[in-house]
Amino acid sequence: MDTDLRIDPIPMKTPSLRILTGLALMSTVHAAHAQGTPFTYDDMLLLDRIGNLQVDPSGRYALFNVRATDMEKNKGVSTLWMKDLSSPATPEVKLAVSEGGASDAQWSPDGSGFYFLSTRKGESSQVWKSDPLGTKAVQITQLPLDVNAYRIAPDGKGLVVSMAVFPECTGDAIDCTTKKLAERAADKSTGMVYDKLFVRHWDTWADGTRNHLYYVPLSASGRMVALTPQLDGDVPSKPFGGSEDFAIAPDSRTVYYAVRIAGKREPWSTNFDLYSVPISGGAPTNLTADNPAWDALPCPSPDGKTLAYKAMKRPGFEADRFWIKLRDASGKVTELAPDWDRSVDDMKWSKDGKSLYVTAGDVGIGRLFRIEVATGKVTPLSKSGHIDVFHETANGFVFLKSNLNSPSQLFASKPKSAMIDEGATNLTAVNASLKNKVFGAYEQFSFKGWNDETVHGYVIKPANYVEGRKYPVAFLIHGGPQGSFGDGWSFRWNPQTYAGAGYAVVMIDFHGSTGYGQAFTDAISQHWGDRPLEDLQKGWAFALGKYPFLDGDRAAALGASYGGFMVNWIAGKWPGAFKCLVSHNGVFDARAMGYSTEELWFTDWENGPDVFTKPELYDVFNPLLHAKDWTVPMLVIHSDKDYRIPLSQGLGVFTALQTRGIDSQLLRFPDENHWVLKPQNSRLWHRTVFNWLDTHIGGK
Repeated sequence: MDTDLRIDPIPMKTPSLRILTGLALMSTVHAAHAQGTPFTYDDMLLLDRIGNLQVDPSGRYALFNVRATDMEKNKGVSTLWMKDLSSPATPEVKLAVSEGGASDAQWSPDGSGFYFLSTRKGESSQVWKSDPLGTKAVQITQLPLDVNAYRIAPDGKGLVVSMAVFPECTGDAIDCTTKKLAERAADKSTGMVYDKLFVRHWDTWADGTRNHLYYVPLSASGRMVALTPQLDGDVPSKPFGGSEDFAIAPDSRTVYYAVRIAGKREPWSTNFDLYSVPISGGAPTNLTADNPAWDALPCPSPDGKTLAYKAMKRPGFEADRFWIKLRDASGKVTELAPDWDRSVDDMKWSKDGKSLYVTAGDVGIGRLFRIEVATGKVTPLSKSGHIDVFHETANGFVFLKSNLNSPSQLFASKPKSAMIDEGATNLTAVNASLKNKVFGAYEQFSFKGWNDETVHGYVIKPANYVEGRKYPVAFLIHGGPQGSFGDGWSFRWNPQTYAGAGYAVVMIDFHGSTGYGQAFTDAISQHWGDRPLEDLQKGWAFALGKYPFLDGDRAAALGASYGGFMVNWIAGKWPGAFKCLVSHNGVFDARAMGYSTEELWFTDWENGPDVFTKPELYDVFNPLLHAKDWTVPMLVIHSDKDYRIPLSQGLGVFTALQTRGIDSQLLRFPDENHWVLKPQNSRLWHRTVFNWLDTHIGGK
């Protein structure tokens, strides 16, 4: 449900280093920042955000995006920066070519420059190319439609780009689409007729277009080729897909892509298949037709002889384990490291083609692993925090890493280091002001939860912690529900902003969370209100017994998405635990959710069958049925453009509270979706939430 989070869970057969970032360790941070000020949500909103790390073929230059926040214009501004990896002490440089907006930079195969997407000439997103030092750029594509994603052919002779076209268009679909869009803009009527679902998805109403792939030659004599003509599907997938959804073979002769064929059943389907098509055009070949579940992330090996990809096994389950598959030239498919009970996030081949590097959630952290292709041996390569992006170079790894007290930063590992983040060199001065900020010390803990199984959580001290005092507590509940609140950074639900406001924080990775083995993740399906609630109750009791600075009489429970559901559920089933509650975009009426959300595979899987077949199953854990028992003050937050959990759910919560005369407020955002993204809206969100907490449990 909450696509912000996705990782996975039962002990691995390969060693899993359980890293406890302890209070003793983190006390050194407090000592270093003793003269600083607590980190606040205003500090967080103004931080620069590093992303999209790329390293040139020589391994000397790192290219990355920095997103700055323009509060006046109420938006983020993305620019390109470069770091000379051969000179760690030399500051990174902002590139002139990024003025006017730049994103998705990719190095040319020969290192002669880099490409990027920009809208600098009007509103159309096109591909540009710069010299290797970023001093001058020229526009490469001049297409009548936006380029929403692209890849560079390894031979450097062309690009594969994605554009949104009308799939029913025959012949020149780009020209046909351009004309149809012009006709629609000129039409004074605004009605739309639909004949199948996904009429709206995430925060957008369907306009009839599909993302299709085209080969664009870089020579003037070349011919543009439609690679997916009349495809009833999107490459990349909507709304969050990118260039990772397609790849080009090392010999530049074949394009691989992942797509879900829409038809009439798309809202019920998680069946993405991998296809191959000649880059010169032709009939596509379905490479994974035998798997009715999700196949994704095509990764050709350096020699082109093996296609690695990740695949689920259960149709209709979006949080199933992503297994690693290897397909050889004959079409034979084998599983790599099948006994390794973790779900793959990102994946890349080693330069020698002998291993795969993968990231995966692992007991509350986001780690990098090496998996040997010949043996399936799994070796962890990082020990703490969250590896966000990584690249292998001749001198080791260059990577972006975050943790609970730092946003993503650029690092270089020591040569031949067993753990890439052990003794790694911080390469940038981005967000240097954080050196003067005090963060709350944090520690991972574990306890016996549902079914007497081990459950993990984190506790964070207030930034202004004084030994012997008790502090009010923010009890944060993650979304998903197949997600995790672990040792990583977030710009929306950031526990350090609560620590900076004088609150202690407790977070529990209840059954259903990812990173603890697939059986642990599976345990929540059709059990939203019992097993995870038991974990939360036992985890809260354990934390109160172990950490004397937690004031159990001054505590608030807060959550979004599934976390919002759980807050609504707690209001009726565990009303005595907290002095106030915060429910953000949470499910209130499970039956209504079953027929008003857009991704129907989700509600069907999590509740059993569809709501029309057995509606009574949706009432087993339906917060609405227990609203008569609500007594605790609650702040309700919901957004108009949240089509995942529609606005009526939040209005229902507020109506129930007001009907019962319970102290309550509703914060509504007409221009936000399932998340609150605009800087000014985020500031209002935080001010409202912290005012609510200060009023009911007291922070500062």
